[in-house]
Amino acid sequence: MNMQIQIPEGYWENSQGALVPETNVKEIDKLRDQTVRRVWEKAEAINKALAEFKESAFADIATFIQISADQYNAKLGGNKGNVSLITFDGRYKIQRNFAERIVFDERLHAAKILIDDCLKEWTADGRDEIKAIINNAFNVDKKGEISTTRVLGLKKIEISHPKWLEAMQAITDSINIAGSKSYLRFYQRNDDTGEYEPMSLDIASIKTKETN
Repeated sequence: MNMQIQIPEGYWENSQGALVPETNVKEIDKLRDQTVRRVWEKAEAINKALAEFKESAFADIATFIQISADQYNAKLGGNKGNVSLITFDGRYKIQRNFAERIVFDERLHAAKILIDDCLKEWTADGRDEIKAIINNAFNVDKKGEISTTRVLGLKKIEISHPKWLEAMQAITDSINIAGSKSYLRFYQRNDDTGEYEPMSLDIASIKTKETN
């Protein structure tokens, strides 16, 4: 919890927490401080508005889906599920998506041992491409985590070797759902191409006169 300390009049607090007489603070440092605080306040207001918008948008969509289901006396089992909503004229589209976060338990290590056994038996047969795919799947990223996409991608490789099949079952058994994230995506149809183009709410990807 951040504690706001009272700064005596005529003093500024520096980044080390020391009090500096205002007369010793350079004008450019004062101007920099004012600029950052002014822009920060605007960004903070936008952040709050986006949070309120996201909450209300999810609520509006969930309410509509429930109303639609009521037309058929259907009971929904919760608010999860991907759905696309399009305006009557087809110009605007909103997608609600849920992505589950998958983690692997200790059985993934058993799968790796079985796969290593397969690799040893395949040494004489080559199969360098498959070996590279397998080794890459179990590499960890900068956070020390294994890519779920790459590991699950191994299950798509059609190999009938008994140990391989056992390893794939071990991967399946090791899967656990650690949580989920929800997303809203907004699209507008391009009248010239007929394609739906995304509307960005990410400040880094929004084009302005300065970034064009």
